[in-house]
Order: sequence, then C-alpha cells, then structure tokens
Amino acid sequence: MESGIPQISLVAYGDGVGRLRGVLGIRLVDAGAFAAVLIAVEIGVATGGGPGARPLNLAAYLAGAVLVIPVLFRHKWPLWVLVACSVLLLLYYIVDRRNISPAPLLCLPLYDAAVAGYLAVAIAIPVFYMSVGLFVVDASTHQSLVSLASEFLPSVVVLALAIMLGEVVRSRRALAAETADRLRLADEEREAEAATRVAQERLRIARELHDTVAHSMATITVQAGSALHLLGESEGGSTRPAGIREALVAIRDTSKSALAEMRVTLGQLRGGGADVDEAAVRTAGLERLGSLSDAVRAAGAPVRVVIEGEQTPLPTDVDHAAYRILQESLTNVLRHAGPAARVVVALRYGSEELIIQVTDDGTGGSASGGAGHGVTGMIERAAAVGGELSAGPRADGGFEVTARLPVARAATPR
Repeated sequence: MESGIPQISLVAYGDGVGRLRGVLGIRLVDAGAFAAVLIAVEIGVATGGGPGARPLNLAAYLAGAVLVIPVLFRHKWPLWVLVACSVLLLLYYIVDRRNISPAPLLCLPLYDAAVAGYLAVAIAIPVFYMSVGLFVVDASTHQSLVSLASEFLPSVVVLALAIMLGEVVRSRRALAAETADRLRLADEEREAEAATRVAQERLRIARELHDTVAHSMATITVQAGSALHLLGESEGGSTRPAGIREALVAIRDTSKSALAEMRVTLGQLRGGGADVDEAAVRTAGLERLGSLSDAVRAAGAPVRVVIEGEQTPLPTDVDHAAYRILQESLTNVLRHAGPAARVVVALRYGSEELIIQVTDDGTGGSASGGAGHGVTGMIERAAAVGGELSAGPRADGGFEVTARLPVARAATPR
C-alpha cells in the first residue's frame, strides 16, 4: 500500500553511511573500542568523588561521554585523537569534574600514537597529567608520599604499558616492513643476476654460432658459387653427370638463405630482439614452400605438393611454425628415408585449423634421426602456437608427420 510519506531507500542510506564512514575513517573495530573506553570512563565517573567533584547526575555522564568521542577517529588521526582527548580531559578537570583517572581515557590513544610513531608526544602528555595531578592532590588533601604513590601507581602503570605496547608493535611492524623490503631487493638482485647470466649465455651462443655454423655456411656459399663459375667456363666439350648444375644452384641458394636467417638469429641473441628488424625475423613462412620443395627435389627426393581448401592468411607465428615443421620434415626425409623415397606434402586449410601432412615411402627409420631432436622440436613448435603434432612410421612403410595448427587467430577481432 502506498502512502504520502516519502520512502527512504535502504540501499541509498547504506551507500551514504558507507561514504561517510570512508571519509571519517571510522571502522567497526573503532566503534567497539569507543564503546569499551566509554564504559571504562563512565565507571570512573560513577565511582569518582572527593573534594570539588560535581554531583553524579545525567550531566556528569554526558560530560564523560563527550571525552570519549575522539576515539571514534583513532584509525585516521591517531595523534590528533590523543591531543583532543587530552585537551577535553583538561577542560573537564578545570570546569566541572568528577575525580576520574586519566588512564581509561588515554591508554588507547597513547597506544595508537606510539604505534603511529609519535612516541615523544605519547610520553609527554601522561607525564604532564601525572605531575599536575600529584601536585593538585597533594595540595588539596595533604596526603603522605606513600598514599599518593599507591593512588597514582595503577594509572602510571597502565599508561606506561600502553605506550610500551604501542612501541613494541611499531617496532615489529617496522622490522617486518624492512624484512619485506630486503626480501624484495634480494629478489630483484637475483632476477638481475639471472638476466645477466642469460645475456652472457646468449652472447656466448651467438659467438659460437658465428665462429662455427655461420662461418661454415658462408664457406659453403662461396664454394658453391665458385663451382658454378668454373662449371660455366668448362661447359665446352666436357661430359658431366646430369643435374650437377641444379644441385650446385640448390646448394648455393639454400646456404645463402640459411646464412641470412643465421644472421637474423645472431642479431636476436646479441640484442635480445630489441634492435632486430621484425620483418626479417618473420621471412620464413609458407610462401617459401616452393623454394623449399625445389631444393629437396634438387637433392634427389621427388616432392609433390597438394593444397586443399581456401588459402587464408595465417597469424605470423603460425605461418612461421608451419614452414619450420615442413622444413624439418623434408630434411628428415633426405636424411633418413633413403635415396628412392617419394614425398607428398599436403596442406589442408580449414575454418579453424591448418592440417599439414608430410608422408614418404622410404625405408628409413625414425625421423628424429636417432640421437637428434627433430620430432621433439616440431612438437614444441606446434604446441607453442596452440597446435599439436604427431609423427611415426606408416603401416605400409615410410614415415608420416601430421600437424594441426589453429588459424582462427587470423580473424580480425571485433
């Protein structure tokens, strides 16, 4: 039933209270601390009498409650809460008071101030109150020193314990923070040392590749070119085995291509890839399948390439992985399948994956080359782009490599 009374949204009210609590820094634990201190102060108001004490009435209880209000803000402003409680307590003693101990009101603000690092202020305020209190009580009651000590000692002990506990907590927190910083710095130093070791290892590998493999590939390229030059000069009437020119051309072109890729790899190893032309790194893709198959044919293995489906652009890493898998598979055919092996390379383009299948009818054994890592490397390349690869002997002889690589990432994201 609707009425003319405006309805207050509980959600909006809760949000408003939450925002107010966030601004004032009041937590649930602070409200609980306020209630505990309030009870302790009101007990002191109820039991405090003596000369000059105000009558015990509602105004006395309200005055005691006012003293405790700053405790609500202890989390956000610990120093100012201590100052506010101290000033209110001083005004309470001067204007109209009940004879209460300062310990119930000040012990929690003193602890908070010590934890926050205001140790000097936390010591000065209770020393001031105890000194003035001793003077006033002695002047008004003329008690003996022993009687005064027994009356003030419990408050002094409570206040001192609050300050010491706060300092201990602050010290432990500072030690924990310092330990965390040291651990973080140690982790950073270990990471820096590991990065330095990796960089040094990369440089060592780059030097070894440059001094061995790259030098050898350069020598092969030069020697193949020289052989072709001499072959051209002696073409007059000499008799040569068929296909020798094609074989030398294949050797020269393959070694030149390998040398170029080796230089790119060396640049990556030395510079971490930061100053290497990205386009140069990604030149090895399926667009070079023709050159690869020609080189294998020139080496003596007939290669037939079959492409099914619509050839769609592949993600760069998938295109590169596909080419490397084909390159390794055909190299293994040359090494292990035997001289009379025939090879079929099938590429099947689908909407979600590219299927690569390389089969031969040779008599060789494992395509991994015994102690080599050919199949393992191909499996790792396929897995790196989210695909899978299998390789093994065929039932009717020969060897087969099948890779399934995802192509969905080539689509333009929406």
